[in-house]
Amino acid sequence: MSDVLIGLDGTARCAWAGADAEYQRYHDEEWGTALHGDRPLFEKMSLEGFQAGLSWITILRKRPRFREVFDGFDPAAVAAFGPDDVGRLMQDAGIVRNRAKIEAVIGNAGLVADMAEGELDTLMWSFAPVAHTPPRVLADVPAVTPASTALSKELRRRGFRFVGPTTMYALMQSSGMVDDHVAGCWRAAA
Repeated sequence: MSDVLIGLDGTARCAWAGADAEYQRYHDEEWGTALHGDRPLFEKMSLEGFQAGLSWITILRKRPRFREVFDGFDPAAVAAFGPDDVGRLMQDAGIVRNRAKIEAVIGNAGLVADMAEGELDTLMWSFAPVAHTPPRVLADVPAVTPASTALSKELRRRGFRFVGPTTMYALMQSSGMVDDHVAGCWRAAA
């Protein structure tokens, strides 16, 4: 498998984006783009947690419904969810119906809601590496780094769940804390 694929539109992209139009849009417009704000980062943390054990395209396709049923990932609104909401979410085929993950999002929302405005953003971005060497090939892309391990450890110390080192590295990639677009991809750092 090549590390870069040329799409029907003639654009060279990281091979993982494949031929799926939504995946290509996500690659081109979101993945690796700096993402700031407590609410967007809470959403990203939540969706990355739901992704554990699944493919990202599954989560991406379900993202509109996730946003709808989790009140746009407003931490204060989600923190107020109770047992009836968990039951409602467990019945919703439009999302990933995993009780532990649903309850983790609700619990994590409470932790974010209790933080000062901007605190989650500052905390997460404080773990972004000062220097990061973009990968030449997909094989150069790690699953875990010392920074993602440290971020995971700090979040878990604060009570967050479904924030393991691999999940946090995926968040760091998708939120632009690191640039893992491979050489030859139009989005790769020059």
